[in-house]
Amino acid sequence: MHDRQDEDPEERMSAADLNIAVVGAGPAGLALALLAQRELPSARLTVFDTRSVEQDVSADPRTLALSLGSVQLLQRLGRWPSQVAHPIVSVHVSQQQPGALAGRWSEPTVRIDAAAERVPMLGAVLSYGALVAPLQQAWLEACAAAPGRLVSRFGTKVASLKPLDRAVEVDADIAERFDLAIVAEGGVFAEQSRKALAHDYGQTAWVGQVTLEGMPGGMAFERFTPDGPAALLPLGPGRAALIWCVPSEEDPVASLDDTQRVAVLNHLFHPAAGRVTGITPLKRFGLGLNAERTLVQGRVVRIGNAAQTLHPVAGQGLNLGLRDAFELVRQLGRSESVDGALRRLELKRAPDRWGTIATTDFLARSFTWRWPGLGTARGLGLAALQRLGPAKSMLARQMMFGRR
Repeated sequence: MHDRQDEDPEERMSAADLNIAVVGAGPAGLALALLAQRELPSARLTVFDTRSVEQDVSADPRTLALSLGSVQLLQRLGRWPSQVAHPIVSVHVSQQQPGALAGRWSEPTVRIDAAAERVPMLGAVLSYGALVAPLQQAWLEACAAAPGRLVSRFGTKVASLKPLDRAVEVDADIAERFDLAIVAEGGVFAEQSRKALAHDYGQTAWVGQVTLEGMPGGMAFERFTPDGPAALLPLGPGRAALIWCVPSEEDPVASLDDTQRVAVLNHLFHPAAGRVTGITPLKRFGLGLNAERTLVQGRVVRIGNAAQTLHPVAGQGLNLGLRDAFELVRQLGRSESVDGALRRLELKRAPDRWGTIATTDFLARSFTWRWPGLGTARGLGLAALQRLGPAKSMLARQMMFGRR
C-alpha cells in the first residue's frame, strides 16, 4: 500500500528518481548499498569511505557475531562467506556465584540450542575482514556493470552533511547534492562525539582470542561475573574469541601478564567451556551508550553505530544496524514519497531499536550497581528462564530476529 494520503505532491518521488549517498563502507553500509542497487534498480548510489580501495580489508581480524536473522539477510545478497563463518549452534549463559555462595549450590545457567528452536544455527562468528571483503568485491563488480548509476568514492572523507530543502549536501572534496544520505560510519564509543543519549558505563572491554581444551564445538558462552560480563565465541576447534568486560577504574586485567590472564579466565568461566590454554595479546576499548533519539534527521538517515553504539553484553550492535538497513530499503521500494518512507522507517524500527537499547542498557548498568542481593536476583532469573520453555524460546527468537 503506497503512502499517498496527506502528502504534498511536490514531496512525491519514486525510488527510480533517487540520488543516494552511503557514507561508510563497513558491513552495514555495503549491505545496504548492495540491496538498494538490486531493489531500487534505477536509483543512483554513491558509496563514500575514507579507506582506500587498495587496502586489503580481508586482513582485519576484528570479530563479528551475527544473529541468524543477519545471516539470512546477507545470504539474500549472495555473498555470505559460509566457508569461513563459524556457526553458533548453542549458547550457554551462566552467572559466577559470589565467593560466599560458590560451591554451595549449582550455578544458575540458561542453555539455548538451535535444534530445540528448529533452526540450523542461532548465529555465526567470523572476522570483520572475512565479511567485508566479499561485500566490497560485490559492490565494485556492481559498479563496473553500471558505471553511470553506481559510484565508489573510496579514499574520500565526508567532511560534513548540510541539510537542504528535501535534500542534503555532502561535502567530500566537492559539495554535492543528494536526495538522501545514509550514514553507516560509526566507530567506537571512545572516539565518537556524544549523541542525544549518552552514558559512560565506566567499563572496559578486553578483546582477543584464546585457545581451549575441551570446548564444545559450535557453543558460545556468556558469563555474568561481579565485575561484568565475559563471553567466548567459537572460532573453530580449540579456538574462541574473547570479550572480557571489567571496571575501568582499578582495572583488574591491565597489570596481568598472559599466564595470569589465563589463570583468571579458567577461574572465571563455567567449567563447561573447557580449559583455557593460551591467549593472544588483548586490545581494550571503553564501553558506553551513545544513541540518537531518531534514525532520521531531515534527509539524513543513520544506521548501525552511527545511530546507536551499545554495550556488547547482548551482541546486538551490528545486527540492529543490518535490520535498520534492510527496512530502509524496503520502505523506499514501497513508497512513492521519500519523506513518507522515512516516517514509516521510524515507526517500523522503533520497537526493535528501543527494545534492544533499553535491554542492553539495563544489563550494562546492572553490573555497576552494588545493591545487596542483586547478583542473587539475576541468578534466580536465569534459573527461572531455563525452566520456562516458552519464555526461553521467545528470548531466543528475539536474539535471532529482533523484535517484530
